[in-house]
Amino acid sequence: MEKSNSAEANTRISENLYRVGMRAGSSDLVDASGVAPEAMAEIAELMNSLAKLREAEKRLSDASRAYMKLSEQDMRALHYLIVAKRQGEIVTPGMIAAHLEISAASTTKLLNRLEREGHIVRHVHPRDRRALMIEVTPKTEASAKQTVGKQQARRFYAAARLTSEERAAVTRFLTDMANEISLTRADWA
Repeated sequence: MEKSNSAEANTRISENLYRVGMRAGSSDLVDASGVAPEAMAEIAELMNSLAKLREAEKRLSDASRAYMKLSEQDMRALHYLIVAKRQGEIVTPGMIAAHLEISAASTTKLLNRLEREGHIVRHVHPRDRRALMIEVTPKTEASAKQTVGKQQARRFYAAARLTSEERAAVTRFLTDMANEISLTRADWA
């Protein structure tokens, strides 16, 4: 067997990630009995497109985190703060802890680090003087918008190019897929 160029092999494998185990009939993962070979090819293409989307999102997220010198958890906290600010919500450390599913001690460390690096400010809560409110700094908010925010917003154009019926079909598909892979359906989880 002749060895191929590793870049070419990687491309072939990547392009066929979802063709493995997806042949007409049954396998140990998918019962595709009754699915025509043409439909199997279309399904594999669709699954590969989803994989490409996930990979593009991961590369964008990684590049943005590297540019801003932040961890994934830092970025999630800042994204939460930016959305809350846009909605006029006051965010407390407890809300961040709940969103990130981390302990109060871990939240304190995260907030200390973000404050030290100039990404957030803490203020006395306007309605509960015993509590703190957390805000993203204007500089960090602007940087996030210029990096990942601007790129993520470009999704709008792909959705806008679809017809109303196509958007409904894509929405139905993505919602159904999210339900299918939900951990509530995984007896091992």
